[in-house]
Amino acid sequence: MPYETDAYLSRHFQTSSVDLNTQVEQLTALVVPPASPNLPLYKEMLTTVIRMAQADRNRWDAKIMLQTLREMELAFSTLEQFKRRRKVTVFGSARTPTDHPTYGLARELGQTLAQLDMMVITGAGGGIMAAAHEGAGLENSLGFNITLPFEQGANEVVGGSSHLLSFHFFFLRKLFFVKEADALVLCPGGFGTLDEALEVMTLVQTGKSPLVPIVLLDEPGSSYWEHFQAFLRQQLEARHYILPSDLQLVRLAHSAEEAGQEIARFYRNYHSSRWLKDNFVIRLNHPLNVPAMATLDREFADLCLGGGFQQQPFCEIETDEPELCEMTRLAFRFNARDHGRLRELVDFINLPQNWQQNA
Repeated sequence: MPYETDAYLSRHFQTSSVDLNTQVEQLTALVVPPASPNLPLYKEMLTTVIRMAQADRNRWDAKIMLQTLREMELAFSTLEQFKRRRKVTVFGSARTPTDHPTYGLARELGQTLAQLDMMVITGAGGGIMAAAHEGAGLENSLGFNITLPFEQGANEVVGGSSHLLSFHFFFLRKLFFVKEADALVLCPGGFGTLDEALEVMTLVQTGKSPLVPIVLLDEPGSSYWEHFQAFLRQQLEARHYILPSDLQLVRLAHSAEEAGQEIARFYRNYHSSRWLKDNFVIRLNHPLNVPAMATLDREFADLCLGGGFQQQPFCEIETDEPELCEMTRLAFRFNARDHGRLRELVDFINLPQNWQQNA
């Protein structure tokens, strides 16, 4: 959907017979640099609020809009200071007691991720959340708390610190759990944990969230996640509700070290990805060698709508992230459907034997 033109705004965001375009233009000109690529988006935001004001929605609707905008702006501002640090969202039961083996496993996970220079995001509560933060320490922790009248405050690691964000709405909190995550680790838990597991799998499978590692972490000898995976195979895959390759989106680990290495391995050569018009672009830490490129065209052609895979030394049009512009790109016309197969492609490009020797 185009957002870049004033014609789009005037066509789709009529506010009334009163022409407010000039006033919106003047207001944005006071605070937004004219060269900002976000200028049309800010105009659209203001026009949307004006339309709501003209309709004079009921007070509850207006309060939802206000609270949502406030919480999102505060979250964006707070998280800006951690922008270039890898972050791992950890889910699990808040009821896990401190003497339970899974509590110790989550604490080890936090310590392992901190040693890999990754931050740990949790819901800031007790149980698995507190354990992961204990292991990571405050400097490597972020807490996304939910404000409820019957719940206690945040855990002792992040409570009262600048590393804590409190959300009024569950949907915003869940948005940031996924938006900020470079990986997700799920420990055993109740309805909430299973809800998060299925939601993040759905978001990645449908391309609504970027491809990231999803790790199911359980203590040795436990069958919690093994039974979950068996259900996926026997009831979902067998009935053709999901593709066999969709199961590649999650990986099982039985130790903190194994979970940490799974995440680190994902980013060994893969850096990040994005859409640029019709091309899906993967940023690489190391260029791929000639045999690897030939294998991509042969083994992963089903991911392409046509044209095969192209490796580019840099990208001149990615002006919004200039610090990443010099990285090698792997570009192709992705079918935007087979994200399980895309995960298999990422595993392939992460193999050191597929990199250029002089990279």
